Amino acid sequence: MPPSATPTPAPAAKPLWLGVIYVAAGLLMFITQGLGMNIVNANLYQLQGEFSVTVVEAAWLSAAYMAPYATLSIALFKIRTQYGLRPFAEWSILAFVAASILNLFVSDLHSALVVRFISGCAAAPISSLGFLYVLEAFPLHRKLNQGLSMALMGTLLSAPLARLISPTLLQIDGWHALYTLELGLSLVAMAITYALPLTPPPRANVIERLDILSYLLMAVGIGCLAVFLTLGRFYWWFETWWLGVLLAGAIVFIVLTAMIEIHRKNPMLDFAWIFSRDNLHLAAVLLVFRAVSSEQSSTAVGFFQQMGLLNDQQFVLWWVVLAASIAGGLFCMLLMSSRYLETAHVISLLLIATGAYLDSMASNLTRPEQMYLSQGMIAFGAAMFLPPVMAKGFTAAIQKGPPYLVNFIAIFLFTQITGSMLMTGLLGSFVTLREKFHSNALVQNILLTDPDVAQRVSQLSAAYRKVITDPSILNAEGLALLSQQVTREAYVLAYNDTFLLISIVTTMALAALLFHLAWQRLQTRRPAVVETSNPS
Repeated sequence: MPPSATPTPAPAAKPLWLGVIYVAAGLLMFITQGLGMNIVNANLYQLQGEFSVTVVEAAWLSAAYMAPYATLSIALFKIRTQYGLRPFAEWSILAFVAASILNLFVSDLHSALVVRFISGCAAAPISSLGFLYVLEAFPLHRKLNQGLSMALMGTLLSAPLARLISPTLLQIDGWHALYTLELGLSLVAMAITYALPLTPPPRANVIERLDILSYLLMAVGIGCLAVFLTLGRFYWWFETWWLGVLLAGAIVFIVLTAMIEIHRKNPMLDFAWIFSRDNLHLAAVLLVFRAVSSEQSSTAVGFFQQMGLLNDQQFVLWWVVLAASIAGGLFCMLLMSSRYLETAHVISLLLIATGAYLDSMASNLTRPEQMYLSQGMIAFGAAMFLPPVMAKGFTAAIQKGPPYLVNFIAIFLFTQITGSMLMTGLLGSFVTLREKFHSNALVQNILLTDPDVAQRVSQLSAAYRKVITDPSILNAEGLALLSQQVTREAYVLAYNDTFLLISIVTTMALAALLFHLAWQRLQTRRPAVVETSNPS
C-alpha cells in the first residue's frame, strides 16, 4: 500500500447557516457543470441551424464532450489525493472558466467540437467539487446518508433546468447566449471556490508511473466506446465501418489496461475486486437504474420531438419534473436516516414502473399536460433510487481501504455515464426498429382502391388545389401528406412499445428486489428458529 499521512481528527460540525451556504455552493457546482453537458443535448435540433449541420453531425457535439468526461474523474481522484484538495479545486475551476470562455468564440461545427472536448475535460472535476461541497455541510455520521442523498439530488437538477432556460436564451443570441450564462455561473463558482475552503484530507503519494500508462490506455478505450455508443444509432450500428473500428479499439485498449493492472502490486484498478460478485450485482443494479431512468431523459423527450413539440411548449412539464426531483431527493433523505432504507428502492421502482405504463398509452393527441403525473412520478422515483446504492457501495469501498474508492468510482462512472449512453442508444435503436415494424404493418392496409383511403388523400390534397392544377401532382401531394401521417402514427406506436418495455423491465426489477428482501429476512430468522427448537 502507498504510504499515507497521519490521519487528521474529524472536523467539527458546521453551524446551520454555514452548512446551508455549503449545500447551496455544491448545488451551484452541479448546475454549472450539468448545464454545460445538457444544454447541447436539450437543443440538439435547434443547433442544426446555428451551425448549418444535420442531426447526425450535431450529435458529434455530445460525443466530443463525453469521450474525456467518462474517465477523467478516476485520474483526478489520485491527483487530488497526492497534490492536495485546495490546489486541485483552484486549478480545476480556472480550467473550467477558461473552457467556458472558449465557447464564446465558437463559430462553426469544427471549432465547436474542439471546444466541447476541452469542456468535457474541464467539467469532470467540477462535479467532484459539487459532491465535496455538499458533503462538507454534513457531520461525519450523516455524510453517507443525508449528505449523499442531497448531492445525488443535485445531479438531477441541470437536465430540466437546461430545457427551461434554453428557449429564452436561444432567442436572445443562440449558442453564445447559452454559454454566456455558463461563463457567468462558472465565475460565480470560482468566487465560491476561493471564498469557501474545504476540509483537506491527508495527502498521500498514490501516483505511480504505470498509473499514467494505465489511465491513458483506459481513457482511449472508454473514449472510443463513448463515441461508438453516442453515434451508433445515428449512423446505425452495422452500416458504418469506422464504428466497428471504434468498438474494436475500445476492447483492445481496455483489455491492455486490465493486463497491466492485474500484474501490479498496487494497481490503479483492482479488476479482481471490481468483478467480484457483490460489485457485479451493484453494477447490474446501477445499469437497471440507467435503463429505467432513460424513459424520461431520452424516450419521453424523443416522443415530444417526434410530435413536433419544442422546449418552450414543454415549459410546465419540466417545472413538474424539477419539483418532483427535489421532492424525491428530500424524501429519500428522510428514509436514509431511518431503518426503512430498502423502502426507497421499492417506492422508486413502483413509481417508475407505473409512470412508464401510463406513458405507454400515448397517442398522437398526447401533449405534455397529459404526462404531468407520469413524468412527475418517474422523476420522484429516480431521485430515490441512487442514494441507497451509492451509500452501500461507498461503505464497502471504505472498508477495503482508501485505494478502493478509485475502483468504486470506476464502477459508478462506467455504469452511469457509459451506461447512460448505452441505454440511450439501445432504446433509440429499439424505437427505430419498432417504427419500421409498425410502418410496414400500417402501409399494408393502405390501398388507393379503398374508398376511405382515396377520400383521405383527397382531403389532404385539398389545401393545394388553389396553387396546383395538375391532378397527378395534386394526388402525389396528398399521398406525401398521408405518408407523413402514417410515419407519425408508427412512431407513436413505437414509443408506446418502448414505454411498455421500460415498465416491464422495472416491474421485473421490483419483483427481484422483493424476492431478495424476503429471502434475506428468511435467512436472518432461520438461525433464531433453529436455536429455539434445539436449546441444547
